[in-house]
Order: sequence, then structure tokens, then C-alpha cells
Amino acid sequence: MFRALLTGASACAVLATTVCGEAADLPYPVKAPAMAPAAIVYNWTGFYLGVNGGGAFGRSFWDSAGPFNVSGGLVGGTIGYSYQIGPWVLGVEGDGDWSNIRGSTTNAGCPTGCTTQNNWFATARGRVGYAFDRVLPYVTAGGAFGDIQPSSPGFAGATAERAGWTAGGGIEFALIGNLTGKVEYLFADLGRFDCGLSCGPTAPDNVAFRTNIVRGGLNYRF
Repeated sequence: MFRALLTGASACAVLATTVCGEAADLPYPVKAPAMAPAAIVYNWTGFYLGVNGGGAFGRSFWDSAGPFNVSGGLVGGTIGYSYQIGPWVLGVEGDGDWSNIRGSTTNAGCPTGCTTQNNWFATARGRVGYAFDRVLPYVTAGGAFGDIQPSSPGFAGATAERAGWTAGGGIEFALIGNLTGKVEYLFADLGRFDCGLSCGPTAPDNVAFRTNIVRGGLNYRF
């Protein structure tokens, strides 16, 4: 009986040694790599207020004097709202600027000189953009508003508040915190009106104003 027990114990020892050896040959478990934190994607949804400023160049047209160049600067404020759906960003934006866009000509149709000036300019537009995280290129179009002030020495001149249209595009960048910056191009046409004898000896005398605007801006998003 004692021999049987000894034999059984020996067998158990051999079995344990074999099992332990095989276990030692097994590879150590490999830890799964730590998951990188998800990238934070910029959210363009929300209201914003801002400032803008830049320059403009374009043309004015008089029946009596023909076309001539106008140019100048403008600066003002911006208000808007954007709503993001996936990468698409839809929005509305308005702005109002003080401007000093003007030009003049002297020719046979206007021997004493003809001048056109724009003193204020505003827009109300829709915007459609496609966001690349913190970069937002967009197109925009809507209504344009401003004054057309034609004058000629020796005549009363006139001022007309006009509504027209505008279209263009730009690109906006998320900077730091809630601050964004943009650069933008707009073409605007304020139409024409009849200045009549207030602008010279001939009537009617239709005066038109069209301009290209290149400006930058800073917006604060809420």
C-alpha cells in the first residue's frame, strides 16, 4: 500500500512538472494598445458678432459722362448665425459699414467733372460652407444696400438710397477660444437712378454704381 502511495505521489509530481513547464513556455499576454483620445472637432453652430474692414474698387456709369472707376475703403460691424449639419454649415449674415468709395471723371459729356460717392454700405446674405474642422470655405449671396451720391460742380447733386444684390465667397478660420477670422470677396450692384438736372444740363441722367469688395474680419462666437 505504501508503495502504491509513493508511486501515485511520484506520478503527480511528474504531471505537475510537465504542466508547469508547458505553462512557462506559453507567451506572456500582450496588453491592448491604449486608445488615443478622440480628436475634438470644431463646432460652427451659434450666433456671432464681429468687425470687418477692407477696400473696394469698381465702376460708376453716367448717361452723360460714361463709365469711370471708383475706389476706397470701408469698415463696420457684422452679425450672424450658423448651423452645422455634418460638414455643411448653413447661415445668415448681415453687416453695416461706413464707406468712402468714390471716383470722378472729366470729359466732353461732363466738362466740369462728374463724381460718384458711396458713404455707407450694408448686406443681408445667406451663407453655405463646408467645414474642414477649423477651416470653413463658403459662398454667399443676398441683398446689398447703400447710397449713391452723384455730384457735378455748379449743380445741386443728389443722394439716393438704393437696394441691389451681392454675391461672393470667402474662408473663415477658427483662431483661439471663440474667436474666428475671415477673408471675403463680394461683388455688389446697387442699380441706378435718374439724377436729372441736379447733376448736369442734360436730363435724364442715369447714374449707376457697382463695386468689388475685398475685406477681412474678426468674429466672436457665442
